[in-house]
Amino acid sequence: MNFTTNKEKRNSGLGIAIAYFSVNGYTVSIPLNDTQDYDLVIEKSGKLESLQVKATGCKRKNGNYQVSLRSCGGTKGRAYKTLLDTNVDYLFILNQNKEIYLIPKSEIRNRNTLNLCKKYEQYRIFF
Repeated sequence: MNFTTNKEKRNSGLGIAIAYFSVNGYTVSIPLNDTQDYDLVIEKSGKLESLQVKATGCKRKNGNYQVSLRSCGGTKGRAYKTLLDTNVDYLFILNQNKEIYLIPKSEIRNRNTLNLCKKYEQYRIFF
């Protein structure tokens, strides 16, 4: 998978997340706008959970992928919040190697970036 633009990266992450949860028996809800903290709401057996979806092609020198936890926007593209400031249940990550991670927000301590290292391998899911 080769992300050539940020828009393509975001669309790929969102598309894979929707597909993953759909084929695993979840009802997937997509918000009408982008002013909320979450990108998707999933429901199974009456339990609703929210997730933020991220995709990354950024690889560190040690070979681990890195994902930004900040949300940027506005005319100057400045960061206006980080994942820790949001009210979501999970972070869904897709990397350029098509590896998927579903990490509970409660397990994340970093404010700006997260390195997909051995610490997070337990949250790797297979499609």
